[in-house]
This record gives sequence, C-alpha cells and structure tokens, in this order.
Amino acid sequence: MKIKALCLLACLIHLNLTAKNSISDYYPDNYSDTIKPSDSLKVVPPETQVDSVVVTFWTEKNEVGVNLSEVAFVNWNAGGNNSISALVYGNLERNYKKDDLNWRNKAIVRYGINSQEGQELRKTEDELRFNSSFGYRKDSISNWFYSAKFNFNTQFTNGYKYPDADSPISKFMAPGYLFLGIGSEYSDPVEDLKVYISPVTQKSTFVLDQRLANEGMFGVTGAVRDTLGNIVEEGEKVRTEFGFLVTSDFSKEVFENVELDNQLSLYSDYLNKFGNIDVEWQLNVNLKVNDFIKANVGSHLRYDDDVKFKEDTNGDGELETTGPRVQFKQMLGVGLVYEF
Repeated sequence: MKIKALCLLACLIHLNLTAKNSISDYYPDNYSDTIKPSDSLKVVPPETQVDSVVVTFWTEKNEVGVNLSEVAFVNWNAGGNNSISALVYGNLERNYKKDDLNWRNKAIVRYGINSQEGQELRKTEDELRFNSSFGYRKDSISNWFYSAKFNFNTQFTNGYKYPDADSPISKFMAPGYLFLGIGSEYSDPVEDLKVYISPVTQKSTFVLDQRLANEGMFGVTGAVRDTLGNIVEEGEKVRTEFGFLVTSDFSKEVFENVELDNQLSLYSDYLNKFGNIDVEWQLNVNLKVNDFIKANVGSHLRYDDDVKFKEDTNGDGELETTGPRVQFKQMLGVGLVYEF
C-alpha cells in the first residue's frame, strides 16, 4: 500500500514539472510577472487598411450643344419662307495648376447651317480654334505671371458670297491665323479677369489656296501679272508679322443664372503701319434655364487693316477689290447643352 502511494506521488510530481516546462517553452521567463490570472484577454484588431489618395493637378471641362430655330408658314397672309437653322458647338478645356505654375488649354468648335424654302443650304457659322497659355509666377503673392501664349484659328468648309455658290471666297486654312508670343499676364485674385500684354508676338496668316493667294486675299502678297493679266509670279501663301498684342478675358455672373463673357484682342504690327490696330471683340450673355437648356445672345466684331473686301461696284458681274471694313456678327440662340 505504501509503495502504491509513493508511486502515485511520484507521478503527480512528474506531471507538475512537465506542465511547468511546457508553459515556459511557449512564454518568456517573466511570464508570471506579465500575465496574471486576473488579467483579461485583449484581442487586437488587424491593422486598418487606408486607401491611397490620388492627387491630380489637372481639371477638365467638356461642353457640347445644339441650337435650333424653325419657322413654318401655312396660308400665312403676310407671306414668308419656311426655314430651319441649326448650330452645333463644342468647348473643351484642359487646365493644369501646381504651386506657382499653370497651363490652360481650350478648343472651340462651331458650325451652323441654314435652309430656306427656294434656296440652297447655306453656312451661317464656321470656326475651329485652339488656345494655349502657359504661366509662371515667382511667388504665391504676386498676381503677375511670366506667360507664353499660342492661338490658332481657321474654318472647316468653303465660304461663299451668296447667292454665288460657285467661287469660294474662303476655305480651310484660307485663311488660317497663328499667334505665338511671350509676355506677362495679370490674373485678378477675386474676379475672373485676365489681362495679357505681349511686346513680342508673331502673327502668321495662311492662305493655302493658290487662287485666293494670287488674288492677295487676307493680306498676303498677291500674284505678279504682266500687262495682259498673265501670272508672272504666284502669290505668297503665308504672311508673317511681328508686333504688340494685348488681350483681355473677363467673365462674371451679373445676375442669377445670367453670365457675361467678354473677350478682347488688340494687335499692331511693328513693321507695317504700326498704330493700325487689328481688333477682335466677342461679347456673349449666357442665360441658364436649367442644367440642359441655355440661351445665348452674342456679338462678334473684327477689323483687320490687311483684309480687303471684294464686291461688284459697277454691275459688270466681276468683283472689285475695295478697302478694309468692320466685320460684325450678331447671334441669338436657344438650345440643348450637355456638360461632362
């Protein structure tokens, strides 16, 4: 009996020592000091995942729209012709801004047509324009930027002096205008106003149609002819000028949902009649009905001393060259607009 009791006691001592060794294998020597029986078990949640933030310095604006107008007469005593007009346009902007550097880019496309009863389809609007402006300022306090500007504009299809639809008076890249210059730009910190002054601007006029170039259209040097009217030397297709350019862009919401947009450009050539100023002035009033319907009232004025007009002054059916004139266009439209 005593032997059995001694054997049982030895087994208990062995099990106790084994258990202590097993715990010490899994926990550090100071286990008894760090974990007490009264301590509760705490579950540490897994590390929280944070999505990376993508920082972009580019902003964009896309706007496409169509303006429609239609007039129809049925037994109308006062008379009139049925007509329909349409204007399709698009404005695309891509702008970059980081610290004291900004780069603005804009593309403008406009094309309009009109159809009247008894007349062929006629063009009412035609414009393709690209603008790019790069600016840098020395600190974040200054409102003046060292700036470089690029501007190009032309048209898509032939233009005619109606009702003559056989001899185009303008074509794609006839004319085409390119401005490239460097200067300084003031950007108002409160109002949407920008004024650009460039004493170093190159203006290039392109007339890539040889017939129009021979006639000296849009200021290029015309063809040299002999006494019989035969062409001795073809007219030049490119005219290059070097001068002074001032532009101004201003936009403001004058009333609720009524926005005024004013753009003015003044250019004078140093080498050819300095002081004669080429003017381009656009004034538009945009009225917002809702997110998809807008109305527009606008005007566009141009004057270029080098652009001579042609008209039949003596009734012989031939167009004679006259002097420069003020060009003016007025627009009124209501239509659908989609921005994305």
